[in-house]
Amino acid sequence: MAQEDVNQKTDATSTVASDEVPSLVGYIESKYNDSKTSRQTHESRWLRAYKNYRGVYDSTTQFRDSEKSRVFIKITKTKTLAAYGQIVDVLFANKNFPITVESTPVPEGIANLMHTPAPGEEQIKSPYGFEGDDSELLPGMTEATPKNKLGGLASEYEGMTLLEGKSRHGGPQISPAKETARRMEKLMHDQLLQNNGVNVLRHSIFESVLLGTGIIKGPLGYNKTIHKWSNEEGERTYAPYDKLVPKIEGVSCWDFFPDPAATSLDDCDYVIERHKFTRSQMRDLMNMPHFDSDAIISCLEMGGNYTTEYYEDIIQTYDKQNYGEGTTSDRYEVLEYWGTIDLYTASLIGLDLPEKTNALEQIQVNAWICNGKVLRTVLNPFTPARLPYQAFPYEINPYQLFGIGIPENMEDAQLLMNGHVRMAIDNLALAGNLVFDVDEASLVPGQNMDIFPGKIFRRQSGVTGTAINGLKFPNTAPENLQMYLQARQLADEETGIPSIMHGQTGVSGTGRTAAGLSMLMGGANLSIKTVMKNIDDFLLKPLGEALFQWNMQFDLDNPDVVGDLEIKPKGVSSIMQKEVRTQRLTALLQTVANPMLAPFIKIPNLIRELAIAQDIDPDSLVNDMDDAQIFAEMLKGLNVGQENSTQNGQSGQQPGSMGSPTGVPTGPNQNDPQGTGNGNIGVGNVPQSGESNFTGNNGTS
Repeated sequence: MAQEDVNQKTDATSTVASDEVPSLVGYIESKYNDSKTSRQTHESRWLRAYKNYRGVYDSTTQFRDSEKSRVFIKITKTKTLAAYGQIVDVLFANKNFPITVESTPVPEGIANLMHTPAPGEEQIKSPYGFEGDDSELLPGMTEATPKNKLGGLASEYEGMTLLEGKSRHGGPQISPAKETARRMEKLMHDQLLQNNGVNVLRHSIFESVLLGTGIIKGPLGYNKTIHKWSNEEGERTYAPYDKLVPKIEGVSCWDFFPDPAATSLDDCDYVIERHKFTRSQMRDLMNMPHFDSDAIISCLEMGGNYTTEYYEDIIQTYDKQNYGEGTTSDRYEVLEYWGTIDLYTASLIGLDLPEKTNALEQIQVNAWICNGKVLRTVLNPFTPARLPYQAFPYEINPYQLFGIGIPENMEDAQLLMNGHVRMAIDNLALAGNLVFDVDEASLVPGQNMDIFPGKIFRRQSGVTGTAINGLKFPNTAPENLQMYLQARQLADEETGIPSIMHGQTGVSGTGRTAAGLSMLMGGANLSIKTVMKNIDDFLLKPLGEALFQWNMQFDLDNPDVVGDLEIKPKGVSSIMQKEVRTQRLTALLQTVANPMLAPFIKIPNLIRELAIAQDIDPDSLVNDMDDAQIFAEMLKGLNVGQENSTQNGQSGQQPGSMGSPTGVPTGPNQNDPQGTGNGNIGVGNVPQSGESNFTGNNGTS
């Protein structure tokens, strides 16, 4: 259940009773019906995808009377889970959330680098100026510190003299732009992880793989209860307090009704979310800001109005025979509207409109209705106004908002696999048994026709020929199974997910070698890269920007996150396998060992990336430039100490120990033609004819 931002930018709520605003209720219901009607084609696609995933035949599948088997081969489920597992493994293999915050290459309003001035270094400042020329002194700044160049870090460097630019004398320097980006990234990760952002994303990613589209709602403001205990006079006291935090929610495609004329959320004039609330959830709305308690009480008195849609009977699969139609009598259908209304309707419902509003303008509002009552109407609380939803496709459908998933891509292959396996099973049922041809005229009447070992049939006397013949049907199962394997290979090509990625054994052909298997895995990563790019562009980047805007507008406890920042998703960059990335970084590090190439490589960045590729926190092992210089001096001192101890040992003329070398041993005699060193071991020169020891002599020499 969604809860809206507590601290609205304006208290622009409706001041008119809900009975007096039927035009707003009718307007929202008409938009809801339009979206509901246009969405029926997508609903039929989603139902087929869901049934193929569950392995359920629907009413459109017709079986002949001769078909006995109803088997369903759940390859769709295997492919769907394989794609989902690979995406989740890529996104959440690292402990951090797959969103990074970086400063722009040329930051505005904040310095990229600042340093302490060297002796004699002064900042040239014009004596002329005016208010707002970036030369004013703010609290905590000195005359040499440029205005706003520290962003939200001015309080930390209060009283220090800093100049903008890179230090030219090797002195200490800071990067306010990078530090601000790092703090914003840390804040966003903390907010998402504390509110189960990973679990929400997992659910939406699975629905995008299954149905083709995943939807995230938020971030919206929540009052989170912080459980705090204090120790006073030896007693622990429970003192909780509320804190405003952002939170994201997953929205199912079945409850999402966008503008039917839009091809993306940027084109949507409105979005409607359908809620199914219990009585207790309806009562909880009275505790949320800007909800009409009288209208909620009136809805509770009227009773439940939730109507089960046709697709809910299939996807929820509850037993109507036991529960009956009354299962929805205690549920309430609440429509949450985010979109525009005209100025006339806004004036009818009594909204406090901003000043200088043009009569032709449209107003962005958020409205909740139930049972013909308006439960809440406020202006869009976000600045700038935006729809708090992110819809991301698994595979883009360029002319529609909703995308395409794995089950839809392999729908035909799944039908082929099911059909040929059913044919093979039905054929084996006949081919595995004999069919008997019986000539009853040749047998004595009244005999039992049951077949069992040792059975004796009595024949008529004098009748020739065979009375009972056994017939065996031909076995066509191998041909059907071969077609099944072809259909399964077709499913691999249609989905871009080879079977080796989800544990298929007995791989033949190219996959038998390590190089061939690497080629297959690399080809499979191409399709996943496309999917990850969609997640980056349609989910992670918009979500990160929305969270950044929420912190800028509502989080007043963190003033040091102001800066010229850019949200960068990390989905595609995580595709590269860690082993391959580690090997490449290691090879580059070995290349840097050449002293001629070392000045051209940023060694600290290379070391940090190598640590990250091996799932090691670089902050815990890798030093920054200042720490590295300190440790280098320490190691230099250790090396000097070792050299001094070695020199002292040589000058002391200590006696050599047993076995110590006494010099280079003498080698063999260079004039010895035999090469034996005046010994009797070795081959020496080969004796020639006429010389001693020549085997060809006749014994006279």
